[in-house]
Amino acid sequence: MKTKILNPSIINQIDNLYLKAKMIVEGYIAGLHKSPYHGFSIEFSEHKAYGIGDEVKNVDWKLWGKTDKYYVKRFEEETNMSANIFLDSSKSMDFKSDNISKFNYSKLITATLGYLMMQQKDATGLVIFDNEIKYALQPKNSKSHLKTLLSIIDKTKSGKDTDISKVLHIGAEQIKKKGLIILISDLLDDPKKIINSLKHFKYNKNEVLVFHVLDPKEMTLDFNQHTIFEDLENDEKIETEPWLISNSYIEEMQNLINFYKTECLTNKIDYHLITTNQDVGMVITEFLNKRRKLF
Repeated sequence: MKTKILNPSIINQIDNLYLKAKMIVEGYIAGLHKSPYHGFSIEFSEHKAYGIGDEVKNVDWKLWGKTDKYYVKRFEEETNMSANIFLDSSKSMDFKSDNISKFNYSKLITATLGYLMMQQKDATGLVIFDNEIKYALQPKNSKSHLKTLLSIIDKTKSGKDTDISKVLHIGAEQIKKKGLIILISDLLDDPKKIINSLKHFKYNKNEVLVFHVLDPKEMTLDFNQHTIFEDLENDEKIETEPWLISNSYIEEMQNLINFYKTECLTNKIDYHLITTNQDVGMVITEFLNKRRKLF
């Protein structure tokens, strides 16, 4: 499913974060309803008039009380899932080679997942961090909570350098109710420490979903002229011809990605590499697939 409304460069032109998230989720649902896989891994609610062949147990009695008409719910699964989204706001997330930075893309998918989960009655929490926790919102489900969550995401600016593992270990100690942990980050930190901190959540019986967010040019070092590379977290600069180091760089980057893939698979952690030019719908699909496995 590929629609313009799910294109991050297009959707990022809208200022209102609530509207962005709403449009993405509703655009995604509309695409599914047009597909032959009507109902594939979906827990969305959709009402229709009660008719012949519908089961009485699916009647929405609250809606009947308000309208005096019978409606049934389709594709709804009542759960008490609790989820916490960890959003990396470190300075390296500011990088962009095109229209949208890693951080703005990550804010977009965080808002989309938050909106989606609360539409599905899932309690949703949020932790925004760099080398420490900047904001922490306990999992809840209400319209006011969604408003607060989106407001925090919208107002947050990128911060300092990164200490992903420290923050995740703190989170694993503080989150008492087991549920789903979602990490959204470029993972540009000590990979072994990051994996150990994710294992801490698994030890506490949580399910873990990782979205590894990179800019397309971070994958290929596709720069066609003499370039000054600057470390956004420590201001260190390197001046070079990209084509002289591209092969070595690509090999190291692929080694890093393969390390995360292998270690996550070994530890039963769902890992997904995404780039900032990818359709946001892919993130929704992976989340729903994970959620379906849990319930």
